[in-house]
Amino acid sequence: MHQTTANSEADLRRPGTRAAIVVSTFHHELTGAMAESARRTLLECGADPDGCPVHLVPGSFELPIVARALARAGHDCVLCFGLVVQGETTHDHWVAHGAVEGILRASLETDVPIHLGVLTVRTIDQARARALPRAQGGQDKGAEVALAALRTLLVLDAIRARRTSP
Repeated sequence: MHQTTANSEADLRRPGTRAAIVVSTFHHELTGAMAESARRTLLECGADPDGCPVHLVPGSFELPIVARALARAGHDCVLCFGLVVQGETTHDHWVAHGAVEGILRASLETDVPIHLGVLTVRTIDQARARALPRAQGGQDKGAEVALAALRTLLVLDAIRARRTSP
């Protein structure tokens, strides 16, 4: 069986990766923490510091259009970070659905991995538990999304290399 996935974080080095990050400013203390962790993880794995910009948008609903523009601008991957907290109406459902559907569509339209770091939670405490770095007692979703992006790029690299090989 031919394996096209990295087995460990040590296998995830991809020097020169151009990874853009899009961050919702709504609940920025948490979305920003995820973005910072993701950027740090990408740089530790060899991403190009100059090719790893962070772009701010008002909310999660705006993530897809900026992500698509960044994918079309030549980034290897795009990471999107937002937070949607359940409210008293169904507004949260529509915002989350729009963000998820838009990010998926943008990725498929551009053939660029666009990764979903949008937390959908019932409470801010749930968001903190997922968003904050491990050192602060969180699950560090920012690092998880960055590692998923690198794994996806490495799989795509392997597929593309086989396609162009004689």
